[in-house]
Amino acid sequence: MDIQTQYRGAVLVVRPSGPLAGADADTFKTAIQGFVRENLGRVIIDASALPYVDSKGLESLADIAEELAHSGKGLKLCSANETIRQVIDLTGLAPQFEHFEDTNSAVRSFL
Repeated sequence: MDIQTQYRGAVLVVRPSGPLAGADADTFKTAIQGFVRENLGRVIIDASALPYVDSKGLESLADIAEELAHSGKGLKLCSANETIRQVIDLTGLAPQFEHFEDTNSAVRSFL
């Protein structure tokens, strides 16, 4: 998995590429936890290059969302494909994530 980052003002946009599955999910979780600490929780996950998420990937997203919730913040996702959104809904995890259609909307949500 490749993880690209880009600052949009004071917001860090993280764009993972490839499936969020297996061992890559642990690597992703560790990277996101570091980004959150460095950016006071102003982190968006751009899911446009994630073809799918397995149970390990969902667990990583849920863990990150839970950690952010304890600090009064929420996990923001944008550009997730329909399959990923359905999986999040079906597993009951949807309330833990704010989802936006595009990066610009997600960044503006921090204002």
